[in-house]
Amino acid sequence: MSGAALGLEIVFVFFLALFLLHRYGDFKKQHRLVIIATLLAWYLCFLIVFILPLDVSTTIYNRCKLAVNSSPAESNGSYVTLAPSKQKCFKPWSYIPSGIMPIFWRVVYWTSQFLTWILLPFMQSYARSGGFSITGKIKTALIENAIYYGTYLLIFGAFLIYVAVNPNFNLQWNQLQTIGIAAANTWGLFLLVLLLGYGLVEIPRSHWNGAKRGYLLMKTYFKAAKLMTEKADAEENLEDIMEEVRKVSESIKYNHPLRKCVDTILKKCPTEYQERMGRNMDDYEDFDERQNSYPSEKSLVKLHKQVIYSVQRHRRTQVQWQILLEQAFYLEDVAKNETSATRQFVHTFRSQEPENKIIQYFYTPTVEWYWECLLRPWFYRVLAVVLATFSVIVVWSECTFFSTKPVLSLFAVFIQLAEKTYNYIYIEMACFLTIFFLSICVYSTVFRIRVFNYYYLASHHQTDAYSLLFSGMLFCRLTPPLCLNFLGLTHMDATISHRNTQPTAYTSIMGSMRVLTFIADGFYIYYPMLVVILCIATYFSLGTRCLNLLGFQQFMGDSEMTSDLIDEGKELIKREKRKRQRQEEGENRRREWKERYGNRDDSTRNRVVHTDQKESSFSETNINRPLSKYTRSNGRTERDRIELLQDAEPLDFNADLINDDPLELDSGR
Repeated sequence: MSGAALGLEIVFVFFLALFLLHRYGDFKKQHRLVIIATLLAWYLCFLIVFILPLDVSTTIYNRCKLAVNSSPAESNGSYVTLAPSKQKCFKPWSYIPSGIMPIFWRVVYWTSQFLTWILLPFMQSYARSGGFSITGKIKTALIENAIYYGTYLLIFGAFLIYVAVNPNFNLQWNQLQTIGIAAANTWGLFLLVLLLGYGLVEIPRSHWNGAKRGYLLMKTYFKAAKLMTEKADAEENLEDIMEEVRKVSESIKYNHPLRKCVDTILKKCPTEYQERMGRNMDDYEDFDERQNSYPSEKSLVKLHKQVIYSVQRHRRTQVQWQILLEQAFYLEDVAKNETSATRQFVHTFRSQEPENKIIQYFYTPTVEWYWECLLRPWFYRVLAVVLATFSVIVVWSECTFFSTKPVLSLFAVFIQLAEKTYNYIYIEMACFLTIFFLSICVYSTVFRIRVFNYYYLASHHQTDAYSLLFSGMLFCRLTPPLCLNFLGLTHMDATISHRNTQPTAYTSIMGSMRVLTFIADGFYIYYPMLVVILCIATYFSLGTRCLNLLGFQQFMGDSEMTSDLIDEGKELIKREKRKRQRQEEGENRRREWKERYGNRDDSTRNRVVHTDQKESSFSETNINRPLSKYTRSNGRTERDRIELLQDAEPLDFNADLINDDPLELDSGR
């Protein structure tokens, strides 16, 4: 089993990252490099979270071996014996051979840092660029990132000059590397505490409110009103951009040098706009460079960028509106079925997506009623209580993890109790649950936050390339300080525990923070205490109230604006529900018509075909008969038809008035 657990987790984490990226990204429409870079960033961050518990159990086993194999003098000196020296050390099932973990952490850490500080910012500018060639996009990305990269180079250069001039500093390469890691982790820890303070309160509260059907329905109405406003704004913005594209397309003709750029812009437009512009365009008209003023290539690049953004936003709002409608209809169905006497869940509308037969077989209407109307609210309440308990433990441990005598951090107490008995399964499960809960609190906040329309992770394949890359940057910057904070909570970091024991492989890669004592003994220890203030602010919704005062409508139960938006959203849902009912009624009538008159139409069609066959056979028999006795009558008929044609008066198409009334014609004669 040596190394098997590491290999299994590497494969599992890859498919987990791929699944999440498929949910938020669009593999068919987005660039492959964007998908690969985002997948790599997410994969490395999730991998660190899943592999770190194995590193902890392997480190505890290595400490046990050193304590057993060392002499009493060595035990009292260089290493602290955590168990009696004669006790036998049991190798954990997930033991990773020595030498593998340091190489693994070094590759994972430095790859993630290269992604977050160099590659992903460049790809962000490249993805948002409106250039028409690879060279143009790269040039735009370099110009936009010049200030970003120049600031870091200026700070680093000033620091090197200060170290070189000051004789009191004699830093080596390893110490410079540690300073760089400490600077990156300090920036990440600053953002980590902000996101963690929000997630520790909001995640349990959201699950507790999830048990309240009325609360969820009111919030859905509120979202519907806000989304309808955004949807109308996106449609209006798209119309304006398409009007500019139409003017540019009509002014730049087929033989203009910039016509290829216009064709590239047209390909990014929706299909209906492309057809409309194609009908109004005259490609046979030459351009006159002296008479007309044409847009420049720079303005076309700007227009191309606006088209990409407006089309993506319009598509996203349309999909989100349909998803929100389904959610609102389902919550209204739950409210109606709660008082059902038959205890069978009845849907107002049929599901538009085909249901799985296996799920449909087990998840019957009766099972659905018991789950949605009885079990699910209680399940969410119990889950909210468990999550709230975890949040209280995290907050307590964040405020007391610096205390080593006595040990006040509950996570450190749990790990040390398991370390005495060498229960590796318990150690790995405790470590995994701890870091997994911390990761959920931080990463879920990253998925929830929205910076206007520039950064927004939307599910159902509606996230743009810029937001995907930005999320990869955040994950790569937040994960290393998150892991160091976890090691500090469990006292596995020698900087926190102040024990001269063998460090974890992850800590050895980070380097000794004693190079910067004011960070190791000050910022890393006391700054996480601010999570208490952030949790209190989140509990009383201070951020939501501030945004509401600034004009950004937020869901607040005691706000008059919230009540107005709830009423507006309720009317919108009613209107869409009536529209959906009319559509389904029309489909049902057509289905009933086909079922009732389908056989009759088939029999009528067969009767008509049979009659035609009889007539054709009758005509064939008449043709085969001798035609001599019909020759005279046919000749007379042809002569009469010719005489009638000769007697008919020709129409005068040049006349001023053509009147079909015979009375007026007679009076005129």
